[in-house]
Amino acid sequence: MTDSAMTASDLAQDLVATAPRASAIRTLRLERAGIAALETSLASRGPEGLGGAFDAAVVRMSSAAGRTIVTGMGKSGHIGRKIAATMASTGTPAYFVHPGEASHGDLGMIRQDDVILALSWSGETAELADIITYAKRFSIPLIAITSSAESALGRQADVCLCLPKSEEACPNGLAPTTSTTMQLAVGDALAVALLEVRGFSASDFRLYHPGGKLGASLTYVRDVMHAGDRLPLIRPDATMGEAILEISAKGFGCVGVIDPAGKLIGIVTDGDLRRHMAPDLVTARVADIMTSKPRTIVADLLAAEAMEILNSKKITALFVLDDERLPAGIVHLHDLLRVGVA
Repeated sequence: MTDSAMTASDLAQDLVATAPRASAIRTLRLERAGIAALETSLASRGPEGLGGAFDAAVVRMSSAAGRTIVTGMGKSGHIGRKIAATMASTGTPAYFVHPGEASHGDLGMIRQDDVILALSWSGETAELADIITYAKRFSIPLIAITSSAESALGRQADVCLCLPKSEEACPNGLAPTTSTTMQLAVGDALAVALLEVRGFSASDFRLYHPGGKLGASLTYVRDVMHAGDRLPLIRPDATMGEAILEISAKGFGCVGVIDPAGKLIGIVTDGDLRRHMAPDLVTARVADIMTSKPRTIVADLLAAEAMEILNSKKITALFVLDDERLPAGIVHLHDLLRVGVA
């Protein structure tokens, strides 16, 4: 009897414990359905689809001489801030203007060469009225992200991105959940499309992301390499005693071997010293000890790619060669770790 009671109690606890998980799965399923509906609509160029309007929005935004002004109220406003931030970091000058503050002076932030991207699921957000009026008064292009083309916002927009109706994940159908996920997704789609139209590169990306791990991974080898007198170099006819002194003096754990023309033809590392340890090592010729054709890189390589080579080859330093295969620099594992590449 006791065992049965305990089993029933355990089962009840298990059911309670899985309720949040079931809720989470249901939420993800409904939001995934919203994204799927959005994808289907974007793939269509018909009057009921988003495809044509999306293309028109990208043309308007990419051709604007000014910025993309993103606006929205409540949850749409929070999504709008993220969209503006994503666009600004990927080559589309963008700024978020709060519709409430816009009515109290911030309309002055919006110029005639800007384009406005307004978010409102219902399209009837009262706080957007002054921005809509301002856009019409000064002929500022207005792009709407809404679920109703017949709403106040949808009717006034020059381009209306009418999102397909989808069930909110909120069981009461009240809290914006699926709808905000769809808004965010179409905002990301706009940002990426604009990025590609502008030909925005990894080099451009680094200009806006100099800090943190992302900025470090987008650093180029030329920004961290050692050059000039810091390069450990020696001729192949030198003795290993001289090579050891050069390795110790420069502190990279290796020395590059150059021919009479100055081109890199080999390398001697700490590992080579251990492998050839013998009483006559210091009198041996560098040419007899060196490893020929060492792995090298170019200065325009990303630091993250250099780190990958170091890790995959299980080495700690790489010589950087110029177009003539002359040593232009050297980068060490510690240099990459110091700037945050890992």
